[in-house]
Amino acid sequence: MSLGYYASPWPGEDGGPARLQAAPAGSSLSLNAGERLHCTTRDTVLSTMTVLGDPGEVYLLTHSALRAHLGMATTSCVERIDPHTLQTRQSSKRLPGGPMWPGGMAIHRNGDIYVVYGRYAHRLDRACGLKASYQLPVNLAYNSFVILDNGRIVTKNLSDTVAARLTVLDAGSLRPVCADIVCPEPSIARLSAVGNTVYVVGVRSIFRFHWDEAAQTLRQDLDWSWNYVGTTAQTYGWDAVIDGHNAWFMDNGLHRYRINMRGAGVRQTPNRLLRVSLLDAADHGALEVSGLRGGSITNPPLVDLQRRIVVGFDSANSVLCAWRLQEDQSLEPLWRKEPFGVASHLLLYPGSGELVVNDYRRFGEEVVVLDIETGHERARVRSGGLTQGVVFPSVGWERDLYWCSMGRVARIFAA
Repeated sequence: MSLGYYASPWPGEDGGPARLQAAPAGSSLSLNAGERLHCTTRDTVLSTMTVLGDPGEVYLLTHSALRAHLGMATTSCVERIDPHTLQTRQSSKRLPGGPMWPGGMAIHRNGDIYVVYGRYAHRLDRACGLKASYQLPVNLAYNSFVILDNGRIVTKNLSDTVAARLTVLDAGSLRPVCADIVCPEPSIARLSAVGNTVYVVGVRSIFRFHWDEAAQTLRQDLDWSWNYVGTTAQTYGWDAVIDGHNAWFMDNGLHRYRINMRGAGVRQTPNRLLRVSLLDAADHGALEVSGLRGGSITNPPLVDLQRRIVVGFDSANSVLCAWRLQEDQSLEPLWRKEPFGVASHLLLYPGSGELVVNDYRRFGEEVVVLDIETGHERARVRSGGLTQGVVFPSVGWERDLYWCSMGRVARIFAA
């Protein structure tokens, strides 16, 4: 559990700022022989994620889109939804946003809900009532946030041309605690964090910042960075998974996603799975995921710490792969599935080895449970979405999970 987050099974996107996408100990779908997955769905405008508060509390983040196509500012909304029917129990008012991009939501250790969407940060109570708002300094969409162990909230603007700026907010006042920190390059990926250290995947390099308590600011670790693009023709990387030993992410993130990721790659090279040691950035490696031209993704890989398995994918070519991490940090192929339309953030139940992914087929999206050791399919169910999900699932309170796929939210459960 990251100390800045509320003590719930899923207080923020990817389960926490290290982006391990792993359910807490003891949680599983526990699919038995003869059991199937079932689905309850509800139409939404644009769903991004669900997070959990106290038992039975499920919060949904959505945002508007049509206004952006009309050149107008967009808004977001937080709902507390029924954990079974998904119907709205309480809702915030429309929250100011500005430029459109799927934002982020988390429950802070102080018990309040925080949202970063567009160029605004908001603080809400658990009844979805707005307590404070802050307009962020750059007139660009901000790409979610992380909460450090010291309780500070760190966010940044999203751009592939304008240098990323880290804004550090006080959770109480929702105001900056220091001057913005200008990164050495632009960044598309969402931030990751462990403790009071923030990891940034830029458009060419990965680098990090440590919180300096005495100076009350973030300072770049000048001894740790890796130019992962180098002399290659690859495009930028997406979110990094921090496993305690390495940072893992994938590149060729530039794409033409509209409804699905199939054939959406822009650069005619395979996308790569990238690893860099947290102790020594000179210890790094790159591996082609599928080996197919035009490979592309929009999300992070997954690392199973218990089984030393790494899962990556090539959404543009509909390939899903797993490798076993060896002691020398090399990767041994474990299994490969194709065609398999995975593009969303993933979800792992470590105890049972159940890996939850999406599979986009001709007529829409299905949610699938695989055995992470073998790739064997345990169950699948149609989630109802016509678009391929590229956002965030979360665990539920029972043998269930919540799946967001832009225009729909679904409860997937075993029975």
